[in-house]
Amino acid sequence: MSIFDTGSPINKYTKVVPVFLTINNAYAPYAAATIHSLTKHVSPDRYYKVIILHDGINLVNRWRLRSLVTKNVALQFKKMTRSLYLKAIITYCTRRQKGAGDFFSSAVYYYRAFIPMLFPIYKKAIYIDSDVILRGDIGELFDIELGDNALAAVIDPKVTDIKEFRDYVDNALGIPHEEYVNSGVQVMNLKKMRKIRYLTQMIDLIREFDADLVAPDQDYLNLILRGQILPLSPVWNAEPTKDLPRNVKLVHFNLFNKPWHYKDVPCERIFWNAARGTGFTGELKRQQASFDEKKQKEDHEKVAALIEKAKKLGKSKEPIIKMNKEKSQD
Repeated sequence: MSIFDTGSPINKYTKVVPVFLTINNAYAPYAAATIHSLTKHVSPDRYYKVIILHDGINLVNRWRLRSLVTKNVALQFKKMTRSLYLKAIITYCTRRQKGAGDFFSSAVYYYRAFIPMLFPIYKKAIYIDSDVILRGDIGELFDIELGDNALAAVIDPKVTDIKEFRDYVDNALGIPHEEYVNSGVQVMNLKKMRKIRYLTQMIDLIREFDADLVAPDQDYLNLILRGQILPLSPVWNAEPTKDLPRNVKLVHFNLFNKPWHYKDVPCERIFWNAARGTGFTGELKRQQASFDEKKQKEDHEKVAALIEKAKKLGKSKEPIIKMNKEKSQD
């Protein structure tokens, strides 16, 4: 099957909306729900190319994900190769795999930093996490004008709402929490990110400071691109709530209360409606059924440990990482 096996021809005049996800086999069922929701809200007048960066997806999962392509939504797989940069990240992540509260020790989270370098054909792209569900046309997000900004993203609501995270961002990172964005949904100015050598800057910071951060790849993004991020409307990265506003275009099941683990959580119907028809529904239901009291306790302990880590680091009298502002905006 070709990359653009969509049933309709694509010519050089066709405007393509590139959308990136980063996953491994474990994330494939959630990514399927994300992609399925995307296909239900696209414009018939445009083409959408979903590009999956991964560390090795088995053939069964590839087949199931490829079955989601439609007339104007195509799918491409790109396996990450062990470059010197990726090896540095894997080494860093391995050292970070210590506490039970470390949600972000997987190298998969860092794959999105490689997008500008790996895809020079694109000047602009969308990145979304694999735990989001679309309720609107992602092409509208792609059309947002970035100007000279390197990125557009939504101010992180968990940092806004949780004191320990606010103190961590203000004190340990040295960024006003009102400016700190969630990296789960990004409109990326790839041309600008290549110009400022974003990936190189991130690797340099990792090598220089080897910092034990709360949400490392997201923290690095905020540090490097500070002053170059356009705030997005919260409708493009909304947390699940009991009374979700009708104008929300993207729901992000971020950190807590995943519907494939817990029953009776906010917006679970939105997730299961998207998961239906992906070929992964049975697997997701089995995951939920097997997420017993022991696993729920471990999950709650991880959340508590993450907050406790933020609380401890939030007492810092100066930022953990010293940024060279001239270099980041070169």
